[in-house]
Amino acid sequence: MPNGPATPPDSQPKVVVVSADASFADAVRTTFGVSAQVGLAVVAERPSACVAQLDIADATVVVVDIEAGDDAECAALESLTGRGEAAPPLIAIAERCDAGLARRLMQMQVADFLVKPVPPVELVRSCARVAKASRRQAAAVAEAATTEAEIFTFLPAVGGAGVTTLAVQTAMLLLNSGPHGRTATCLVDLDFQHGTCADYLDIEPRLNLNEIEPRPERLDQQLLGVMISQHPSGLAVIAAPNRPAEMRSFDPDVVTRLLDLAASHFDYVVIDMPRTWFSWTDAVLLGSNRLFVVSETTVPGLRQARQLVNAIRERLGDSPRPRVLINRFVQKLLSSGLRRSDIEQAIGDAFLACIPNDYALVREAIDRGVPLDEVKKGNRITLELKKLIVPQAKVAKPGAANKSALSATLKSTLNWARS
Repeated sequence: MPNGPATPPDSQPKVVVVSADASFADAVRTTFGVSAQVGLAVVAERPSACVAQLDIADATVVVVDIEAGDDAECAALESLTGRGEAAPPLIAIAERCDAGLARRLMQMQVADFLVKPVPPVELVRSCARVAKASRRQAAAVAEAATTEAEIFTFLPAVGGAGVTTLAVQTAMLLLNSGPHGRTATCLVDLDFQHGTCADYLDIEPRLNLNEIEPRPERLDQQLLGVMISQHPSGLAVIAAPNRPAEMRSFDPDVVTRLLDLAASHFDYVVIDMPRTWFSWTDAVLLGSNRLFVVSETTVPGLRQARQLVNAIRERLGDSPRPRVLINRFVQKLLSSGLRRSDIEQAIGDAFLACIPNDYALVREAIDRGVPLDEVKKGNRITLELKKLIVPQAKVAKPGAANKSALSATLKSTLNWARS
């Protein structure tokens, strides 16, 4: 059972120390006992004997004294780190450290490691440092969670409708839409079989599906960063090498995990969808802020666009609201072809706009791997898209600016220890 002062109020920082070393436990009590603003709980047992029942839910920092050569002690410490996001930062202490222990502690991702004898001032500094880092990380996570990306999804109604061209150009427009510079924008190619986003931008696709598919939970921001391709413009691109001869669906967790990470670290996410409907398509469409169904200026194209819109509404309800873009539209005077009024009548209330045709411009941009504006500034396609892709102003939500409570309240203890 814990010995020492009573559990402090929730607003106070709390240090939990697990150690069977009586002299070390006494030194800890002396060091932290001078500050009534810091709660201390000392568990005078070996970690292997108490870790299963150890309650660290309200702890700010946990200090664990382990026997370096004891596998059971290391396993006990590892079980604490395995509690995931609920675990506070951990500081490991041992009488010695060899290469094997150091490697194991790195794998556990402990916040700090100290070798006995530990001077009181060093222990205080370590607790303050890791608590402050943990607070900053929590603030960053909270800020990311409250600042959601705007997600623009492009879904083809027919093959060859030019979805990738519109998705790439939209991503470029959003990238350069910031009032004071470029915004964090990511283009995601979810057509794992025939995707061409990376080819259009002349960059190497780096998303390794073979690595993340067996264990989607392994995909974190660090691993995703390795698998993001960067265009010289500053646009981030998530795309996998094509698998044209392999038709298969992926675990929905792979796709949702991928998009969750992208949405939490970018201001805008633009998604290029495949025409085939997969088990994860519903989730992607439901998570989109704006959903564009792209078709062409033909009677079959208009019919299929209307059918797709109706299918989405029947399947997913009123949210998201699909809007139809008719690509490569050419309006000629005295022509017997389809007019804009014909398109509006055929599509109904889901119709949004017609994107003008400029095949030579698009072809040159694709061949050079650059946005349309770099080939011809102020071109008709870009101007039309600008009318449709109007970024919503985001209100900055700064994280907490206060100092770490533990760092502040331990100052008196730190001064005492120096004297």
